Amino acid sequence: MEPGVTFNRTNVVTTIHPCYEIDNFNFILTKTPSIICVLLYIFLMLLSVVTICGNLLVIISVFYFQQLHTPTNYLILSLAVADLLVGIIVFPFSMAFSLSSCLYHEGLFCKVRGSFDVSLSTASILNLCCISIDRYHAVCQPLTYRTKINHRVIVVMILLSWGVSALIGISIIIAGLNNEKCKERCLIDVLIENTIGPILSFYLPVIIMLCIYLKILMVAQRQARSIQNTICQSTKSGATASKMERKATKTLAIVLGVFLLFWTPFFLCVTFLPFSNDSVPVPVIETLNWLTLSNSMLNPFIYAFFYSWFRSAFRMIISGKIFQGDYTTSKLS
Repeated sequence: MEPGVTFNRTNVVTTIHPCYEIDNFNFILTKTPSIICVLLYIFLMLLSVVTICGNLLVIISVFYFQQLHTPTNYLILSLAVADLLVGIIVFPFSMAFSLSSCLYHEGLFCKVRGSFDVSLSTASILNLCCISIDRYHAVCQPLTYRTKINHRVIVVMILLSWGVSALIGISIIIAGLNNEKCKERCLIDVLIENTIGPILSFYLPVIIMLCIYLKILMVAQRQARSIQNTICQSTKSGATASKMERKATKTLAIVLGVFLLFWTPFFLCVTFLPFSNDSVPVPVIETLNWLTLSNSMLNPFIYAFFYSWFRSAFRMIISGKIFQGDYTTSKLS
């Protein structure tokens, strides 16, 4: 979701992006890239490869191992698909049509780039929102969890997440096309891109998730005190199950926290930039944009760090062990 701002084209291009040059007032990739440009693109390519490989490990793990066939992991699978598409689609588009160049000359590919960027980021946060709902029922209503959060409900959650994300992405393209019919930026399109869009795709879901996790934290603390006061042998299995649910909730809350850390600066910039007389330096916007995209790389590492069964699954996939026999029913420790 690119902020709508104007710039002086007479600025030195290298102060905007080291890989672009001006040709008839259009910003194109330079034919003689500098060392900084080459190193930058090598770094971004490595970032894209790591993002793709990491999320492929999550997707293959959840598909292959029966132990990982749980409602929560299906939502994690959907989140990994969104992050995988960021690595496959958004990274190459953002390298070929950078945010810096699109701020100066927004062509069709810039609109497509922005649409995929917004759609997939919205899909990520809506999947996180669904995960928080799943965790709420698992921790706060454990007795009815399996009846309320079944496979049919999970499928509906995933379809809604991707459907709403697609609609928001399409609306961004439509708003961008309408801008060409206006001598100045249309008010309704500015509202969609800089106010309504961020509210629907970021601020509102974030507020919902924070409220849910706050409620979960309060319930988990009460459960912990209850478990400490319980010494009956018959309740040990229930206490262990509750402990596992809280650990899963803690891990997914960390995923949410990392997401907020990487995404909040960019959305704040997009939201308040039109109301400020002082323009934000383009390199800052470019950096914030790549910071948001790099978030898609981190989630697999968080799962591997906190979940022993994901670590076991990753090791079996990387070593090629799953190609040497049928390990779908293996016990992941």
